[in-house]
Amino acid sequence: MAVVQVIPVMIPDLGEEEAQAAAEAVRSGWVAQGPRVARFEQEFAAAVGGGHGVAVSSCTTGLHLALVLLGIGPGDEVIVPSLSFIATANAVRYVGATPVFADVDLATGNLTVETIDAVRTPSTRAVIAVHQGGVPFDTVALRKAADGWGLKLVEDAACAAGSTAYGRPAGTEASIAAWSFHPRKLITTGEGGMVTVSSADDAARLRRLREHGMNVSAADRHASKQPVLEAYLETAFNYRMTDIQAAVGLVQLGKLSGLVAQRRQLAERYHALLSDIDGLIAVRDPAYGQTNYQSFWVLLDGFPVNRDDVLSELAARGVSARRGIMAAHLEPAYADITPGPLPVTERITRDSLILPLHHKLTEADQDHITGVLRELATR
Repeated sequence: MAVVQVIPVMIPDLGEEEAQAAAEAVRSGWVAQGPRVARFEQEFAAAVGGGHGVAVSSCTTGLHLALVLLGIGPGDEVIVPSLSFIATANAVRYVGATPVFADVDLATGNLTVETIDAVRTPSTRAVIAVHQGGVPFDTVALRKAADGWGLKLVEDAACAAGSTAYGRPAGTEASIAAWSFHPRKLITTGEGGMVTVSSADDAARLRRLREHGMNVSAADRHASKQPVLEAYLETAFNYRMTDIQAAVGLVQLGKLSGLVAQRRQLAERYHALLSDIDGLIAVRDPAYGQTNYQSFWVLLDGFPVNRDDVLSELAARGVSARRGIMAAHLEPAYADITPGPLPVTERITRDSLILPLHHKLTEADQDHITGVLRELATR
């Protein structure tokens, strides 16, 4: 029996340069949070226009720290999309607040002013808006609305490095944003994340919060020629990034613009190949911005085969596609919450799938993937 060559849904762009950078960090003897983390914070914040960067262990811990910084806690409600990886809602529960699920726009998969307003109550304190799959939400509209309502706006920019809205990098319209460097993202440190903030004072507190509330970092203590007696100013966390991760991140950051350009070219070719297949709606740029195509997803709209059977057929033909974005309110962890109607969320999570998109994807791969979909469309 012939072995089917599998086309992966995602491959991180890691190579010899990243391996050498990690090895140099190991050889330096400084493998915990140190000078490479500080440099990565500065360069990442400069690349995304985010003011001050604070490296953390994941985007999830970054969202947690963002809510701690904003003083969100028990009795508060935070509006989130159910259509997001479950970490978005989980971060709200970490601080004892209540996640309130809002519906999303069908074309972008993102929160809108209208869907937020539909679930807003006097207990609402903040909104976590997600740039879903790298598609930017309408940053200007949501920021204006949040300011008018007196709400804090947090950007979950986990997937959004390299995306833009109104000509500006995603992640810069809110006063605080959280980013992911998981291997499914455009740039990766294995695990890891970043928080970007506009205020230097907020950045200083975030650095304390990620390091047990210490008022002096380990790097600063090490650099001092005199003994430094640190103090612990508040109960906090261990959410640090290592210098090994940051060394890899610095190399990856240098590739970001090229990766975005390549993914957009591949997405354009997908659009051309899918244009004559009835029953499929492919993700596209919104009118106000550009996506980095962290994920290339398609929505089945009158397609003759259901989503799960499409995934099974693709798998049988060597294509490692994935179900579309999950809906947190349908998971057992949130069975205790009864949200209002979320018809668009439920349609997208039921009828969408993510196609392979990565730097090693070839035109032959795309021809094969879309060819399978074209065959299924005739059933």
